[in-house]
Amino acid sequence: MKNDNSAPVSTATNFIHQIIEDDINTGKVAGQIVTRFPPEPNGYLHIGHAKSICLNFSTAQKYQGVCNLRFDDTNPEKENQEYIDSIKSDIEWLGFNWNEEVKFTSGYFDQLHQWAVYLIEQGKAYVCDLNADQAKDYRGDFTTPGRNSPTRDRSVEENLALFEKMRAGEFEEGQCSLRAKIDMQSSNMNLRDPLLYRILKVEHHQTGDKWCIYPTYDYAHGQSDAIEGITHSICTLEFEGHRPLYEWFLENLPVPATPHQYEFSRLELNYTVTSKRKLKQLVDQKIVNGWDDPRMPTISGMRRRGFTAAAIRKFCEMVGVTRSNGVVDVGMLESAVRDDLEQNGKRAMCVINPLKITISNFDEVSQMLSLPSHPKLDMGEREIAFTKNILIEKEDFSEDTTLGRKKFKRLVIGDYVRLRGAYVIKAEQVVKDDQGEVIEVIASLVPGTVGANPDPEFKPRGVIHWVSAEHALPCELRIYDRLFNDENPDKDKQKSFTDFINPNSLQVIEQAWVEQSLKSAKHEEGFQFERTGYFVVDKDSSDEKLVFNQAIALRDSKSK
Repeated sequence: MKNDNSAPVSTATNFIHQIIEDDINTGKVAGQIVTRFPPEPNGYLHIGHAKSICLNFSTAQKYQGVCNLRFDDTNPEKENQEYIDSIKSDIEWLGFNWNEEVKFTSGYFDQLHQWAVYLIEQGKAYVCDLNADQAKDYRGDFTTPGRNSPTRDRSVEENLALFEKMRAGEFEEGQCSLRAKIDMQSSNMNLRDPLLYRILKVEHHQTGDKWCIYPTYDYAHGQSDAIEGITHSICTLEFEGHRPLYEWFLENLPVPATPHQYEFSRLELNYTVTSKRKLKQLVDQKIVNGWDDPRMPTISGMRRRGFTAAAIRKFCEMVGVTRSNGVVDVGMLESAVRDDLEQNGKRAMCVINPLKITISNFDEVSQMLSLPSHPKLDMGEREIAFTKNILIEKEDFSEDTTLGRKKFKRLVIGDYVRLRGAYVIKAEQVVKDDQGEVIEVIASLVPGTVGANPDPEFKPRGVIHWVSAEHALPCELRIYDRLFNDENPDKDKQKSFTDFINPNSLQVIEQAWVEQSLKSAKHEEGFQFERTGYFVVDKDSSDEKLVFNQAIALRDSKSK
């Protein structure tokens, strides 16, 4: 798999890197560093996954190792190819390359089944007849020890026969299961005879109808790591309590390698939910327009909104990798996006609420002007037409001649202003409709002021943006705010998180006007619209009408 937009090698360091360096220096790991990213294909990836992707792939990259992409596809009821494709696309877009071919836990089902038989033969696994509710009751809780299943002491021969019947589909779903025989009295709930296999009579997106029993994540994960020779199995802190079970399997099975699990704190953002179940609820209830809705914290949603891969990688680096849980201010992510777009985004002009300006002393059909695509970087030039009739923002004009220059740096009757990249003009008079509203301003240009400073007597108040009335392109702008109006949408257990949906999270401006240089703008191409914000071309654009999503405002208006 080749990605020509690979992320640069990160110079960041963290406690995981320190562990790896110690392992290399002490000879604990003699060969290549191998990490893995193991998503379940039951939804689209979100910003929390982005942190894990950056950590696993960049860590392997930093130590000249490799990172596997392995789909944890042990729950076929909730998984499908759409999610697999979206996850692969997200990782590539973020700038990372996985090792060899994409891997699937289902590719190890035969070996996992053999090892389950091995555990039965060793007297360390048994077929349990308890249903789900009964098993929960027998398991106990944090204050009550568990009780042994009535079938825990079945003979090896009986368990082998029953497990084969499970494999052959002779039992119904929920009728029985295979469990490890560990310790029902353990203070660690994960060691109380955990589930290894359950019956699911559903087709699998990779293996079809070959299996009607499926391994659990806890059973399959460590063994998949061992098969792949993972040296450092990196996961989030909620799996810390699962580590003793991870190690129990490795100690009790003839695995080819013994990886070690390390945990770090997951990424939590305020004004955000990242539960896949809740994100799916937003999609299913049509609260948002799909998984890639620009208000969603999914990687595909952020990408569609106009966030850049570089900004997301930078944000994950800023957050850091620790073992301390906490909530990160979403403003940090927005700041990273704004900084990246300010530095790297092309410039363009867009008028949202137009006011017609007629240049009385311009008699040409049009004059082509060249403007830099970026004020500081060499991104080439863009050509725009200057014409007799142009459009500016209504808010950029005032009839009030008493407004001081420091207070209002735009166009005022009897005074001068510069049009970005074009002439200095002077407002001479206004045309009003029957309601007394200004619908047109008659102005004159100062000759010789394109790219040149005027004489002091023509000094402009400031600079405003504009577009040609004849050549501007119609467009639709979609302005986004945070999806939730509460910083902790999950805080109230008496309410649904959907009760905190921001009703103003999307504003659609159906008709705005952009300069004609954007006619060939491509999907996902981003621009800074002067004094308006950072925008990206949406996939809904057509030859008839461009559609732009606002990635972020020019300034942070939400800082306290």
